[in-house]
Amino acid sequence: MTSASLKNDFNQDLLQFIAASPTPFHATDEMARRLSEAGFERLYESDHWQLEVGGRYFVTRNDSSILAFVHAGEAFAETGIRMVGAHTDSPCLKVKPQADIKSAGYHQLGVEVYGGALLNTWFDRDLSIAGRVTYKDASSEPCSCLVDFKAPVAVVPSLAIHLDREANRNRSINPQQDIVPVLMLAESGDDTSGFAQLLAEQLKQHGSGTAAIAAGDILDFELCLYDTQAPALVGVKREFIASARLDNLLSCYVGLQALLAADGNQHRLLVCNDHEEVGSASACGAKGPMLDQFLQRLLPDVSERMRTLDRSIMISADNAHGIHPNFTAKHDAQHGPVLNAGPVIKVNANQRYATNSETSGMFRLLCQEAGVAVQSFVSRSDMECGSTIGPITSAEVGVRTIDIGVPTFAMHSIRELAGSDDAFALKHVLELFYCRPLRLGQSV
Repeated sequence: MTSASLKNDFNQDLLQFIAASPTPFHATDEMARRLSEAGFERLYESDHWQLEVGGRYFVTRNDSSILAFVHAGEAFAETGIRMVGAHTDSPCLKVKPQADIKSAGYHQLGVEVYGGALLNTWFDRDLSIAGRVTYKDASSEPCSCLVDFKAPVAVVPSLAIHLDREANRNRSINPQQDIVPVLMLAESGDDTSGFAQLLAEQLKQHGSGTAAIAAGDILDFELCLYDTQAPALVGVKREFIASARLDNLLSCYVGLQALLAADGNQHRLLVCNDHEEVGSASACGAKGPMLDQFLQRLLPDVSERMRTLDRSIMISADNAHGIHPNFTAKHDAQHGPVLNAGPVIKVNANQRYATNSETSGMFRLLCQEAGVAVQSFVSRSDMECGSTIGPITSAEVGVRTIDIGVPTFAMHSIRELAGSDDAFALKHVLELFYCRPLRLGQSV
C-alpha cells in the first residue's frame, strides 16, 4: 500500500474509534476490546498477578482508565520502561442525579458542566446521551453496564436574536439557566415519562443482559451528552479532521496504535487516565496511584524500581494549540504551531508542562529519525498556560517526562479541528520511541 493509503486507513480508523467512544467509559471499553483482539491478557487489580517475560497485559480502573504493558524480557534497570500517557475524558455536559425538569410545557434535563467546556458551541446541536448505569440485578446486587442512546434525543436551543438584540455583541452564558437541554414535550399529569423511565427503556432495548431492568432498579448513573454528528475528514483536500473529543481521544488512539505496532526489546507501557479535564485528582486520574501501584506490583523491590525509573521516560501526549489565523495575536509570534506541520513540543517555564531540554532533545531526535517535522509551543508571557497529565505524572511517579501533542483548533469545543497528517506522523514517532534503545540517566 502507498503511504497515502496507509494514512487514509489510519485516519478512517481514528474516526471510527472516536465515534465508538462518546464517554471515557466507552473509550476504555473500546481500547480494551482492541487490546484483547491483539492478544493482550486482561488483568484484574483484585487478582494475584504473575507477569511473564514476553507477556502483554492490560488493566482498567473505574471502567474509565486503562493501562497496557508489554513485558519485553530485558532487565528493567538496564533499559527502563518506555511510557506514553494520554487522557480519556473531554469537557461535556453531565446529567445531574435528579435530572427531570418541567418548564413551559417541555421536559428538560438538568446538566452540570464538566471541565472547561466552550459552552457556546453546545447550542443547536443534535445531542445524544451515553455513560455508565448502576442498577440492582435479579439477586439484589449492584451491577453496572454501559449505555448509549446513539439517536439524537436532546437539543439546547438558542434564544432568537429578536429576543436579544445584543446577542452578537455581549451575550454571556449562564450554565445553570441557559444550557438546559430539551428532551420532549411534557405530557400533562404523566409522571411515568421521567428520565429514569427513558433510561430503563434504553437499557431494555440495547443493553446486554439488562432486559428485566425497571426504572426503580436504577440506583445511579454517570451520563453525559454528546454531539451525534459523525467525525469527518473536511477541507478541500480533506486535510483536516473535524470531531468531538479530539482532545484527547486522538492521543489515546495514536498511543494505542503505536503500542500495537511496536516491536523489540524495550518494555512498553501506555496509560490513559480519566479526569484530566478536572484536575486528575481521583483514584483513576493521573494524580491518583494507578500507574505507581502498577509499577510497585511489577517491580516490588524499591531499589530496582528506582533504578528502572531513572532509565525510563514518559511521553505525555495531549493536543496543542495551533495558531488560529483569525486570532494570531493570541499566540507568541515565535511559537505558533501550524496544522499538518508536525507534532508540537509544549514548553512552560513554570512547569505547567513537564518538558525539559533532555526530554525535548530526545523527542527531536526521534522525529529526525522518523522523518517527521516537529514544532514548539510556548504561551504568550502575558497569558496563563494550561496543563496536562505530564507534570502530574512526573511529580507522582518520578519519571522524566515530555509534553507533546498535535496542533488543534477550537480546543474544548463540541467539535474540534486537527490536521489529517499530524496524528499519522505522531504514530510513527511513538512507535520508534517504543522500539529504539535510548541512553538515559547518564551524563556525558
